[in-house]
Amino acid sequence: MKILIIEDDLEAAAYLTKAFREAGIVADHASDGESGLFMATENAYDVAIIDRMLPRRDGLSVISELRRKGVHTPVLILSALGQVDDRVTGLRAGGDDYLPKPYAFSELLARVEVLGRRKGTPEQDVLYRVGDLELDRLSHEVRRGGKEILLQPREFRLLEYLMKNAGQVVTRTMLLENVWDYHFDPQTNVIDVHVSRLRSKIEKDFSQPLLKTIRGAGYMIKDEG
Repeated sequence: MKILIIEDDLEAAAYLTKAFREAGIVADHASDGESGLFMATENAYDVAIIDRMLPRRDGLSVISELRRKGVHTPVLILSALGQVDDRVTGLRAGGDDYLPKPYAFSELLARVEVLGRRKGTPEQDVLYRVGDLELDRLSHEVRRGGKEILLQPREFRLLEYLMKNAGQVVTRTMLLENVWDYHFDPQTNVIDVHVSRLRSKIEKDFSQPLLKTIRGAGYMIKDEG
C-alpha cells in the first residue's frame, strides 16, 4: 500500500511516516496544501491522510479540488476540530473518514487499512485501454501494439484525461480546467497544438486512428476497429 500524508507539523509527519513504514506501508509526505494537491494529482495513492488546517491551501480545499479533478483516492481527514458539525463538513467536502486529534496510531492504521481495501472506481483504474493503446498511471508508460510511446508530462496528462473519458466528447473547456488548470478563453490554440503533437505520437505507424476532432465540440478518443 502507498499513502500520502499532508501534514504541516513536521514532527508529527516524521512520526507517522516512520510508523507506517514499519507497518509495511510506503508513505510520502507533503508539508502544505499546494504541494499535497500536486502530489495527489500527479501520483497514484491508495489512501491520502490530510490535516484539515494547512498552510497555502487548507485541507478541505485540497479535497474538494481533488474531487473536482476526478481524483477519487480515499481520504482520511485529521483535525483538532472534532465536533459533529466539523466532521459532517469534512465528509461533505469529499472526505471518506474523519479522525479527531489526539488519536491512537493503532486506530489510524486500522482506518487506513480499511480505506485501502476499498475497490477503486473507474477513475482510479491503474491501466486505461482504448483498442491497442494502453496507459499505465503508475509507471507513466504508454504503449500501442506493445510499442512504447514516449510522452511529455503534459501530453501524458492530456492522454490520461481523454482515455478516462473514452467514447465521450471532451470539450476544450474541460481540458483547460482539468489538464491545464486554466480558466480562460477556450478558443486558445494551446490545446490544438498539444492534441496535434499527441496524435502524431500515438497514431504514427498505425493504420487505425483513435483520436478524433469533433468539429465545433472538442475531441474524442475511441476505438472503432
